[in-house]
Amino acid sequence: MMRQRGASAVEFALLILIFLPLVFGILEIARMIYLFNTLQEVSRRAAMIAANSAFDQAAQDALRRQALFRDSEGRLVLGRPITFQHLRVEYLSLSRDGAGPLALLPVNPLPASPQANRLNCVSNPYGADCIRYVRVQICQPGGADCDRVPYETLFPLIDLSMFGLPRAQTIVPAQSMGFQPGGGAL
Repeated sequence: MMRQRGASAVEFALLILIFLPLVFGILEIARMIYLFNTLQEVSRRAAMIAANSAFDQAAQDALRRQALFRDSEGRLVLGRPITFQHLRVEYLSLSRDGAGPLALLPVNPLPASPQANRLNCVSNPYGADCIRYVRVQICQPGGADCDRVPYETLFPLIDLSMFGLPRAQTIVPAQSMGFQPGGGAL
């Protein structure tokens, strides 16, 4: 009987070494699946909002917050490291680059207002200054290219840094772009 006193403690210690990493691993994989699905929804929401709102800085900040399901700046819930800075919003024209076929090209510079964009599109729907589509991507901020965001684990005991978050992307046709009929001057 004396020999068995510590056996339960040893068995518990051995089982806990297997059980806790298993539980943390399951939680981390569930979070990864959540992030993969949520990032696509974030890009879809941001693209739909951007297609219907103005393209000034205040509207851009508001659409990023709304896309991340927030009222203020911050991170996506359970989505570390995703912040509003990871949302790249691009306004695209359907035009030719030289003599090639029609392609989606970034509009640069942006029109002065949604009204100006509407006039640009009426005068030349395939012009380089007519916003026809909006693209939103989840990217690493600060880069010229859309680099994948590295995955950050919730539990530092598990290293899943080899996985990157998906490069969620949504392209939608431009809608009102914040145009108000009877609105202000160009």
